[in-house]
Amino acid sequence: YAMHHGQHMRHAPDMARMQERRAQHLAAFKDKLQITAAQEGAWNTFTEAMQPGRRHARLDAQDMAQLTTPERIDRMRALRAERIAEADRHGDATKALYAALSPAQQKTMDEQTLRHHGKGNRMGEGRPMGRGDHGGMHHHGMHRMP
Repeated sequence: YAMHHGQHMRHAPDMARMQERRAQHLAAFKDKLQITAAQEGAWNTFTEAMQPGRRHARLDAQDMAQLTTPERIDRMRALRAERIAEADRHGDATKALYAALSPAQQKTMDEQTLRHHGKGNRMGEGRPMGRGDHGGMHHHGMHRMP
């Protein structure tokens, strides 16, 4: 317990730094989109939906060793369903914001999200999505934020 607790305490500043960075990215994104007073409600709904949810449970090897094969399969399915539900929530929030934007703002959002996902860019620009990536329009951190 002490070791785990100590590790958790060391990560606390990292979480605060990550949240601060996330807030800065959101503010910059809002500025780039030039969100109007009339769009503020849609923006707030979007940013609220993009807040990191609870940390997903991990498939701990020790815990998994205590389960039968069918139980492990069920555990993996449950975790996958949680991640899919969160991705769907983020996607729906993004689409709702997008619908509230003007065509010029939509173009800006298209460019920013494309750049963020590293698609269609010159080599070295953007960030390709891969295992463990916590950026873009998906979960944790900027949970899928440009």
